[in-house]
Amino acid sequence: MGSKLRNGELMLEMEDKSGVAGGVRDAYGEDSATKDQPVTPWTVSVASGYSLLRDPHFNKGLAFTKKERDAHYLRGLLPPAFFNQQLQEKRLMNNLRQYETPLHRYVAMMDLQERNERLFYKLLINNVEELLPVVYTPTVGEACQKYGSIFRRPQGLFISLKEKGKILEVLKNWPEKNIQVIVVTDGERILGLGDLGCQGMGIPVGKLSLYTALGGVRPSACLPITIDVGTNNEKLLNDEFYIGLRQKRATGQEYCELLHEFMSAVKQNYGEKILIQFEDFANHNAFDLLEKYRTTHLVFNDDIQGTASVVLAGLISALKLVGGTLADHTFLFLGAGEAGTGIAELIALEISKKTNAPLEEARKKIWLVDSKGLIVRSRVESIQNFKKPWAHEHEPVKQLIDAVKAIKPTVLIGTSGVGKTFTKDVIEAMVSFNKKPLILALSNPTSQSECTAEEAYTWSQGRAIFASGSPFDPVEYEGKVYVPGQANNAYIFPGFGLGLIMSGTIRVRDDMLLAASEALAAQVTEENYEKGLIYPRFSNIRKISAHIAANVAAKSYELGLASHLPRPKDLVRFAESCMYSPIYRSYL
Repeated sequence: MGSKLRNGELMLEMEDKSGVAGGVRDAYGEDSATKDQPVTPWTVSVASGYSLLRDPHFNKGLAFTKKERDAHYLRGLLPPAFFNQQLQEKRLMNNLRQYETPLHRYVAMMDLQERNERLFYKLLINNVEELLPVVYTPTVGEACQKYGSIFRRPQGLFISLKEKGKILEVLKNWPEKNIQVIVVTDGERILGLGDLGCQGMGIPVGKLSLYTALGGVRPSACLPITIDVGTNNEKLLNDEFYIGLRQKRATGQEYCELLHEFMSAVKQNYGEKILIQFEDFANHNAFDLLEKYRTTHLVFNDDIQGTASVVLAGLISALKLVGGTLADHTFLFLGAGEAGTGIAELIALEISKKTNAPLEEARKKIWLVDSKGLIVRSRVESIQNFKKPWAHEHEPVKQLIDAVKAIKPTVLIGTSGVGKTFTKDVIEAMVSFNKKPLILALSNPTSQSECTAEEAYTWSQGRAIFASGSPFDPVEYEGKVYVPGQANNAYIFPGFGLGLIMSGTIRVRDDMLLAASEALAAQVTEENYEKGLIYPRFSNIRKISAHIAANVAAKSYELGLASHLPRPKDLVRFAESCMYSPIYRSYL
């Protein structure tokens, strides 16, 4: 760090040692911080004493040493005991396990995040398999439903129709200026729960906590945003404690103008390389926004692209258990919305690339069922545009069970958001013409899953290879324990985002999603396969994210879309070096 005079003022020069691209400087060394790197966080704004204990970025609670307490006027403001970070973690995990309901654990974790940010991420990183279902699906769904009741303090920006014409000013109200990734929702389609309006904020907050814990993007570079255009949920509109706009959803030109102002303001305020992740928009808006802005902004839709990438990874790894190539298999989807069509398109792209067949030919291996039945050519005039590529020649079929018997798929994928739709008849039909049927029940939360792990294993006599969107416990069937995999987007988006950020990528391309899928599939071990798993264990998620980030960055460099030059020699090591560390630093 050096200093020089600019406009007559002494300016600090912060060297960006993190190597993270995107025009973002790591002023406090958060990316590469360890206990051995003393950092004084008051070079920009002075904080000490009582105010220091109220600042979640720097508060260490009982981990402040005797010297730190003296130096920063903390003596008497804390009990005399000293707890190191490991002891604090042990104490808090013990407390969390006392709660009987997941929502209470969620509230306790959010309280910790607002009190001691580093300890929050230390807990999440070191106990990821236990805490992921608390801060993410399925508990985050319940948290969104009750967000008005559990709302404590703002964790992101709320941009409503009242801010039209002033969105740039609103963005400037956020205290952190060096933002690298925004997760934004309009709350219209939260998980499988529908329109939760302004209360959908729990989703961007949860996703960004995973960007940090699993992908290593530092917390100060993450910004959760909810765009409030109203809600059509009558229950919320009549709830006296609802925290959002009390009006029906804006649509059409009014909606488009607000979103366009938002996208323009984000680019103006944060630059070309700000990653904008769309989250839980309704189908019609999700596809339109992605199509409209993918050529002018760095945008990513996790529901369409992230889900597709993680499912494709599971299918690639499952080939070792079921044999053949992707092109040898036939796929049947229940659900033809964002997730279903997004997955289908990525599978077709992978088949096309591997076989050199035209994309239209690859699509013929994939069939979709929506609420009206099998999507076939005779329905093409009455279906939405994004479904039309999947309208193949076949007689109309109304019911899923009849579609299964007619198409005879080797892979059955559920993205319908409707629980209990993979019935015993459906599973038994899959078993009747497959030695090892691949069954993916992907809808969230758990209550909306197309079938449970126990149902899949029991009805298939233990022959199914099963994965789900929400977590299920291991199942014992006829003396053998089956461990269900979880096709969780959290495998993909944190590493994918890190890869874009560290390479300074300016646009997302489908080839990058394929690269992410291949990297994730490559992390599945023989030990995983022996248990019937088609995904690796989450306990290694940071290592997995580093490999995904490296593969995505490599593809970006290959396509000429990376601006961080020269290209690092070892992208995996570079990714690991960019990752945020939650270890406390010395404030002396």
